[in-house]
Amino acid sequence: MSKMDQIKKYPELDICFQNINHIDIKTIEGSVSLRGFIAGMLSYHPWWIKMLFSIRKILVGLFGLVKHEEPDEILCLDPEKISFVPGDNVSFFITYKAKEDEYWAGMSPDDKHLSAYFGIVTETIDNNKTRFHVFTTVIYKHWTGPLYFNLIRPFHHFVVWRMMKAGVENNL
Repeated sequence: MSKMDQIKKYPELDICFQNINHIDIKTIEGSVSLRGFIAGMLSYHPWWIKMLFSIRKILVGLFGLVKHEEPDEILCLDPEKISFVPGDNVSFFITYKAKEDEYWAGMSPDDKHLSAYFGIVTETIDNNKTRFHVFTTVIYKHWTGPLYFNLIRPFHHFVVWRMMKAGVENNL
């Protein structure tokens, strides 16, 4: 079964793939729960990601983008406190749809240049291993959307991959 077929098993996630301008799906395997994977991913915040956020602040000023609150430090998230309730915040995402042990999808906060969905769909390999399909979809809302996203796209791929590795290495 392809990555997209695995994700499409959940029609409630279809909205994440409507009218999109960019899609990215990455896959990784690990022996951690969905909650542990999300917590590990979203707790990953090395010095170089902090540096990328500093560069983003410059782009925000240049493009006149919405200035979102950025925490001074990313705390280690407790897997049991990852909200599966639509509308609740999970780090810098807003939970859109979620189903325990199967999937979690979040939205980016409202912005004028683009909107994005970020989600994870699980696929059980055996009792001890899970395949995580991590997707990002982007919808451009303004001419600054493709300009901004194409500037950050190379970093996006690297950042998401490193976050995924942190997610499967999570021992929480």
